[in-house]
Amino acid sequence: MKDDAKLLTQLQSNNSKELAFKILVKRYKERLYWHIRKIVISHDDTDDVLQNTLIKIIRNIDKFKGDSKLYTWMYRIATNESITFLNSKAKRNQVSNETLKENALQNLVADVYFDGDEIQLKLQKAIAQLPRIQQLVFNMRYFDDIKYKDMSAILETSEGALKASYHIAVKKIKNYLIAN
Repeated sequence: MKDDAKLLTQLQSNNSKELAFKILVKRYKERLYWHIRKIVISHDDTDDVLQNTLIKIIRNIDKFKGDSKLYTWMYRIATNESITFLNSKAKRNQVSNETLKENALQNLVADVYFDGDEIQLKLQKAIAQLPRIQQLVFNMRYFDDIKYKDMSAILETSEGALKASYHIAVKKIKNYLIAN
């Protein structure tokens, strides 16, 4: 995007960094929030991870080389921060990642920020049953409509592997929804 190139130049300049960061937050905060939310599930946890992601972005913006799109780079940071957060939370609570995921899903029903109906809750449960990479690929492709090329840069894996993961994830979700 041409706008991102201009924004990046402003972000990397000490004179315009603060204003440019406000623009970046305004432009990408919601997209990053929902990307993180699909991974960590809880609204409160998502807010924490989003803040950490934005801090990491601003601290490391000078290291961004432009090898990928700006949002791709930010999504990679958000994904890594989300996974790190979940691993730390599981370790801190002395539970497995699976138990953590199950607890988050149970809490989703009571979450005032979740306004989905029974079908959406069932879909979230189906997605939660998937291995982490399949969850990420499914969410990015199905909900965010991210191209495999960009997803490949975010997740640092081949497009072919991502296509296979998505296909398997869709099959598992369909089976889950039929069985439940």
